[in-house]
Amino acid sequence: MTDEHIEKIKSAVESADHIPAEKKEEVVAALSELKPALAEIAHTHAEDAQSIRQSVEAAAHEAARKDNRPEHLNTVLGDLKQSVEKFEASHPELVASVNRYSTLLSALGF
Repeated sequence: MTDEHIEKIKSAVESADHIPAEKKEEVVAALSELKPALAEIAHTHAEDAQSIRQSVEAAAHEAARKDNRPEHLNTVLGDLKQSVEKFEASHPELVASVNRYSTLLSALGF
């Protein structure tokens, strides 16, 4: 995940008026944890890393929407969790970071 991707996601979250400031900070911190974990698997699993990055971004944008629907966010988060399952044994830090990120997003008022 590049700095550009993180900035794009941060921008979406930070511009969401319905998300409290402390929750925005938590999401941004979770993104910071995800970046090195994704970079690690990108060297050997580039397509998987790309898919995970896209799911991370889609989940943030869905959570940041003012007229968001919990079922849409749950679907995106489910896809994200599924995309990292195969890395549970080899990259537990990635799975833990994705789980923290998903938990934060799902708790944003749904």
